[in-house]
Amino acid sequence: MTTALLIIDVQQALCAGEYQCFEIDRVIATINDLSQRARDAGVPVVLIQHEEKDGPFVHGADGWQLANGLLTSTKDLLVGKTTGDSFYQTDLGKLLPSEDFERLIICGLQTDYCVNATVRSAHSLGYDIVIAQDAHSTVDNGNMSAEDIIAEHNKDFAALTSSVARIDVKPATQITF
Repeated sequence: MTTALLIIDVQQALCAGEYQCFEIDRVIATINDLSQRARDAGVPVVLIQHEEKDGPFVHGADGWQLANGLLTSTKDLLVGKTTGDSFYQTDLGKLLPSEDFERLIICGLQTDYCVNATVRSAHSLGYDIVIAQDAHSTVDNGNMSAEDIIAEHNKDFAALTSSVARIDVKPATQITF
């Protein structure tokens, strides 16, 4: 089974300041461990960056940059996106065609926005998915704490399993390549 690791929107604007996600230092450390194990196993790592016409995610702006502390490699693939769904109007589907890549491991930011949209899109495209349950994060939304949002989404992701594609939700340390 051919696998790829998607790291979604681990960008400076979501890792410091007003929009800093819950337990971001721990999440980045977990992602770094996961991505290094993927690289060591020869699994492609895809860094996805959100961009907007204005605000903190303007291409090239400080907030758009990958997070300080996120370990990357020159061999990592880069994908820019302008919506929550990492597949919508991007090259991701061409980089990881479902005929060649059967399983995607997904982590990153924000749980209830871009991670959620990408998981659901990948599921509908027929990819098997593994969610690193401790390697995605978000912020409080005024009604729920970030911790509760993450827990709820982990539960909801696990319930998406169907006859078309499988979704597993497990700690990053239990993910094998």
